[in-house]
Amino acid sequence: MDTTSAVLKPPSTKPQVSVARLANHWYAVCESRDLKNDPIARTILGIPMVLFRTQAGEAGALLDRCPHRNVPLSEGVVVANTLQCAYHGWRFNPNGHCEEIPGLCGELAARGREALSYRVKEQDGLLWVYCDPETEPQSEPFSPGCIHDKRYTTVRTQLTVQATLHATLENILDVPHTAYLHGGLFRTSKKRNTITARVTRQGNRLETEYIGEPRPTGLMGKVLAPRGGTVVHFDRFVMPSIAEVDYRLGERSHILASHLLTPINDFETQLIAVISFRLPLPGWMVRPILTPIFRKVFQQDASMLMRQSESVNRFGGERFVSTELDVMGPQIWQMLKRAAQGEDPPKEAKQRDVQMEV
Repeated sequence: MDTTSAVLKPPSTKPQVSVARLANHWYAVCESRDLKNDPIARTILGIPMVLFRTQAGEAGALLDRCPHRNVPLSEGVVVANTLQCAYHGWRFNPNGHCEEIPGLCGELAARGREALSYRVKEQDGLLWVYCDPETEPQSEPFSPGCIHDKRYTTVRTQLTVQATLHATLENILDVPHTAYLHGGLFRTSKKRNTITARVTRQGNRLETEYIGEPRPTGLMGKVLAPRGGTVVHFDRFVMPSIAEVDYRLGERSHILASHLLTPINDFETQLIAVISFRLPLPGWMVRPILTPIFRKVFQQDASMLMRQSESVNRFGGERFVSTELDVMGPQIWQMLKRAAQGEDPPKEAKQRDVQMEV
C-alpha cells in the first residue's frame, strides 16, 4: 500500500500550533539597567509597548501609540516625569495621563486623550510588565533564587528565540537532547545511565526530579563536580513562562538557572537567563569559564529552535510524536492550554515516575 499520500498532505488552512496567549501575568521585558534616559520599544504578546523612565526614576509602560495621531511614542523623548510625543509634543506620565498639549488653551482632560498604560514593577534588577491593563495582578513577579545570596555569583544574558513560548520552554527543560545538541558540554551519547525521572504537577507548577543521575560527563559536569558523584537535579516550570534548571552536588556546588521567557508574538520569544552558581573555586575565577559555555548552549538551542520553527512553517503546522522521555513538554502545553481556556489548575498533586537513560 502506498502511504505517501496519507503522510504528506497539503498544509492545513488552520495549522496546528502550540500557542497560548496569556495576558494576565507578569513578563520580564528587560534588565533595569537597560532602561536609561531614552524610551525603548518592546512587544509582548503582539502588543507594541514603549518603556520609559522619568527623571525621578519611575518606570512606565504605555501602548506604543500616541492617541492624537497614532505616532509611535517610542520615537519621543523623556521630559521631566513625562514621555513627550515627537510629533506634536503631547506629554504623558507613567499612568498614561496627558499632562500637556502644547498650544491648547482649553482643558486638558478629555475622553480619548490618555495613552493606555500597563502596570510595571522593578524587582531583582529586572523590569516586569503586567499585560492585562484591565485587571489587578493576583500575584507578584517571579523572583529567581540565590541572586541575593552573597555566596553565589550571578550571570545574566538575553537573546531572542525564533520559536513559540511552548517550544522554548520544552527545549530548556528537555534532558535527552543535551547529549546530542550540546554533546561535550553537558553529556555525551556514548555512556548511558539508567535513572528515574519523578514528575510532580501541582497547581501552576510542574517539577521533575532526576533520581540517581551521575555527574554529567561533559565540560559543565566537570566544573560542577570535579571528583564525580551523584547530582541532585530538578527541572521546574512555573506558569506561564518560567523554566528553572537546578543542579546541586553536596553543599559546595550548586548552579541554579532561571529562564524568564516573554512571548514577543506567537512565534518569537525573548529569553532572559539569570544563572547563579556557587562552586568550590571562587566565582571570579570560574565566571570567565562558565559564561562562554552558557552562551554557547543558548546559541545552539536558539539555532535548533529556529530550524524547528522553519520546518513547522514549511509543513503547515506541528506534528509531534511524544514518548515517555518527553516528561515535561506535553504537560506544559496542557497547563498553558488549560489556562488560556480560563480553567483553574488542579489543586491535588499528581506524580509519576519514568525510567530513562541519560
